[in-house]
Order: sequence, then C-alpha cells, then structure tokens
Amino acid sequence: MNGIELYAPRTSRHRRTWTAVAIVLLVVFFMLGQLTTIFGVLKPLGFRQADLETQWLPLSILLAGFGFTALLVFAWVWLFERRSPVTLGFNARGLMRYGRGLVVGFAFLGVVIGAIWALGGYRVEGAGVWTAPSPILFLPILCLFAGFMIQGATEEILLRGWLMQLVASRHGLVVAIVINSIVFSLLHGGNINMSNELILGLVNIVLFAVMISLYAIKEGSLWGVCAWHAAWNTLLGVGFGLEVSGGKIAVASLVVDLAPAAGAPWWLTGATFGPEASVVTTVVLLAGSVYLVATGALSSGKGYATVAAKPAA
Repeated sequence: MNGIELYAPRTSRHRRTWTAVAIVLLVVFFMLGQLTTIFGVLKPLGFRQADLETQWLPLSILLAGFGFTALLVFAWVWLFERRSPVTLGFNARGLMRYGRGLVVGFAFLGVVIGAIWALGGYRVEGAGVWTAPSPILFLPILCLFAGFMIQGATEEILLRGWLMQLVASRHGLVVAIVINSIVFSLLHGGNINMSNELILGLVNIVLFAVMISLYAIKEGSLWGVCAWHAAWNTLLGVGFGLEVSGGKIAVASLVVDLAPAAGAPWWLTGATFGPEASVVTTVVLLAGSVYLVATGALSSGKGYATVAAKPAA
C-alpha cells in the first residue's frame, strides 16, 4: 500500500513536502494561527487568557481563529506544492458527506456519554436551555458551534488532509495513520497537568485520530471527518457541559448540564480531562476502528497510485 494518493490523483506538476518538514510546518502554521488570533484580535478587543474560561465570546473568536491556520496550509499547498484543495480531501458530495459526518459524530459521543451515565459516572447539575428556549441563550451555542466547525476542520486539514496524505504518498497508509495520530495527540499534551487522566486522554486521542483517519480513508474525503470532529467537540462541551480535552466551556448546556457523580472513579468519567480520558471512550473508539478496518478502510483501492512528482522541499 505504498505510494497511495488518498483524495485525488497526483500529477507530475505537483510537489511533495518532505515528511519531517511537514511536521515542523504543521506546528509553525498552528502557532502562527493562534498568535495571530490572540495578539491580532483578542488582545486589541481587551480579552485576557482567563476570559477564555469564563466567557463564551473570546472562546468563539479563538476557535474561529483556527481559520488563519487553515489559510496558511491552503497557501502552502497552492503556492509551493502546486495543488488544489481537492487534493486535501475537499472533493465531491461535500454536503452529503458533511451531514453524515455530523450525525455519526453526534451518535458516537452520545454513546460514550450514555454509557458513562448508565455506569453511574454522572449526575445532573442543571437543565439544558431547551427547557426555557430563548434567542439570547441559543446565540452562544450557535457561535460556539460555528467556532468548533472551523477549529475541527482546521485540525483535520492539518492532520488528515495534509500530513496523512503526504506520508501515505511516500510510506503507505499504516505509517501515515501512525504518524498523524501521534502528532495529533502530542498537540494536546499540555492541556492539563501531568496526571493519570492526561495519560489515558492522550492514548484515547491517538485512538480517536486512528479511527477518524480510517473514516477519511474509507470515504476518500475530508468532509465527513471535519463534521465528525465538530460534532464531537460541540456536543461534549456545549451539549452536556463537560470538559473538552481538559477545557471547560462557560455556556449554558444545550441538552443537560452533567458533572461527575460523587465517588465515580476518574477512569470512568475522565476527571479534569473529560470523557475523552474515560475507558468507555477507549472501548467505543476501538470498536469503531475495528469496524472500519473490517469494512475495508485500508483497502488500497480507495486511493490513487502515485506518479512521478517534482523534488520536494
């Protein structure tokens, strides 16, 4: 399965960035996007770092600011690699694939939350905004959902759209999945202090990346995983008021406000990292990955054979 182009055929005009350079650039693009948002938007508006944990508006702006990183990736791919967004996975049937990805993402997270609840891991802290609907209550939820759409899509563009397909074109699908999953997990390594839940959380983030990589490979597109990522984060933090990779969102929950039940073990609820550090999440992600492999996600027939490319950077 070496020499696989995941989303579109490669032509002799296209260039490939070296794998090591791509990983460095990925971090640089990510940091530049964050710094641009913080110092170019949030600081001039008077927001501080602490405001991200107590106010929904600066967090929405920060999430939307991930779009700067996406623009940097698109610029590199267009200007240096001489490729279009189609080669990153933004190909045909976008609306259908995005809608299906939202449904699947919501369903997977719903299964995780439901299982933890059934095992006694949660208690209800408050009702969701649906019990007393008001436009002013739904505004933050809609803004955060839009922000998570941009943030989730940007991370997928970086990892599954760009890095994974570059590595797959040189070293095959398995190596591409492993590398992008490890890099994705390491990007979350500083979210909370070193703890048992951080370790399990990072393991689960690797599993999440593996499963969502398999989904992108099987579908031959990035639309679905962009939606899945957005649905997962939104329902987790905005739907149930739980931590998203260690971060708490200051907004009234859409569905119901949950919190760890008294005496519930950390490995069930994920403690300060949230459900992404739960063994329930481990089981669900493993099951999803096994299903995708069993249904042919790794079949080389889903990709395109490589052709000669110009020297890489």
